[in-house]
Amino acid sequence: GLPVCDLNELVTGIDGIVEYHQRLEQQRDELPYEIDGVVVKVNDRGLHEVLGARTRSPRWAVAYKFPPRQKTTRLLDVLWSVGRTGIITPVAMLEPVNIGGVTVSRATLHNLDELERKGVLIGDWVLVQRAGDVIPQVVMPITDRRTGKERKPTPPKKCPACGAPTVRLPGDPYLRCTNSDCPAQLKGRLKHFASRLAMDIEGLGDKLVAQLVDKGLIKRLPDLYDLTIDQLAALERMGPKSAQNLVDAIEKSKDTTLPRFLFALGILHVGEGVANA
Repeated sequence: GLPVCDLNELVTGIDGIVEYHQRLEQQRDELPYEIDGVVVKVNDRGLHEVLGARTRSPRWAVAYKFPPRQKTTRLLDVLWSVGRTGIITPVAMLEPVNIGGVTVSRATLHNLDELERKGVLIGDWVLVQRAGDVIPQVVMPITDRRTGKERKPTPPKKCPACGAPTVRLPGDPYLRCTNSDCPAQLKGRLKHFASRLAMDIEGLGDKLVAQLVDKGLIKRLPDLYDLTIDQLAALERMGPKSAQNLVDAIEKSKDTTLPRFLFALGILHVGEGVANA
């Protein structure tokens, strides 16, 4: 008696899958909801058990995406974002453009190798898409629209968050901050530590993490467990009740599993799968 999508269809073989995918792509813009592809599933419960599952997805089902929608806009600037591992990523600041019902004004440029490969310049007209209809990215510059006023993005010699020297090792596509105490890295580590698959600390969102680090209440991860209700209640958009809830959530996180704790530490190459191994 459960309602199902009336577009579901049983097909046979690869040709049947491809034909269905093409048909749905043609209907895509006429549907009363957004879709970014189709999911192909093996129609046999017994084979589900035989095929099993990976860490994040079953082996008996696969997403077959549509080609991403693309639009043209201008690259206004390139900013440099510092992640929790110290990697400094170039981020394209774009003239806002609507792609598939979403206004896009920022897009990843991935790393220095990718920036050089694409050859984008500040001031360029660029082709932009949402990869998987989710993540905005710059595809390529439109070189025949250049005026000669465009300029090349310059990787920073100092970390934009803490001012420490940056380094790029031989063969490494990434620019890195050399300061392990960089506040931007700490914010990233803290957000990862509190995330659902890690310590699962409810209520510790991005804005609160930023306040805790910027105000010096957290200078390293263990400081999280020394926070008091009075300290938290004094923060913006926090009160005694919210502070109590967060302290309770932090206390609750102490009762966790070893794999979750290992994943939460953000050790290089230790993802959810390795932590559970």
